[in-house]
Amino acid sequence: MNTNNVSVLQKESIVNAIYSITPFTLLDYPDKTACILWFAGCNMRCLYCYNPDIVLGKGKISNAQALKFISSRKGLLDGVVLSGGECTLHKNFIPLITEIKGMGMLVKIDTNGSSPEVLKLLLQNKLVDYVALDFKGTEDSFRKITQSDLFQKFEETFLLLLHSNINFEVRTTVHSDLINEQDLMWMQNYLEKKGYKGKYYLQNFVKDVPTLANIQNNKKEITAFQYYPEAKVNVIVRN
Repeated sequence: MNTNNVSVLQKESIVNAIYSITPFTLLDYPDKTACILWFAGCNMRCLYCYNPDIVLGKGKISNAQALKFISSRKGLLDGVVLSGGECTLHKNFIPLITEIKGMGMLVKIDTNGSSPEVLKLLLQNKLVDYVALDFKGTEDSFRKITQSDLFQKFEETFLLLLHSNINFEVRTTVHSDLINEQDLMWMQNYLEKKGYKGKYYLQNFVKDVPTLANIQNNKKEITAFQYYPEAKVNVIVRN
């Protein structure tokens, strides 16, 4: 399967793009109550991915059904998280967000950064309030980890966010077989050289769950990270 370019998901007319809905979360949108729309499909095949059913699955819920659910939660939730898979790949993604924003809801996007052209439209039209951007690996390790050649797209997305006024975070899932401390130093240094001064979250690989590559548990988990003493990037280890 070729995952190096724009996913075929964008070329198809998909009626049902959403795999499932988490009706309530206090963890996925900082300081906000939210629900999560999980979008099926992805243009990466990260070896540690613990959502293989979503990445390889098909949508079960239409935009209309999702909007009906969100409407029923007005006044109870602050916002909506759009995640996946990779939510930005879907044809009717922007119209869906437009409807959500029209309800007065905040919108957070979880993305691998592979669709900078979509993000640019969202930013221009003030359709997104918060972004969590996955930093999968170094430029050299990106292909091995994601099975894709999308580092440049990630970089375009990161720079768009960096030069916008939107709140965003950068995060990396760490598995000791795929990312070592030298890699993490490179990634932190990369962010700092680009001028990023926000939070950089390191997340240990989730244990004992099905993954795309049936990867084994971490040999060594990160409990603390010795970063550059004068670094402006705020490195936070969270699980």
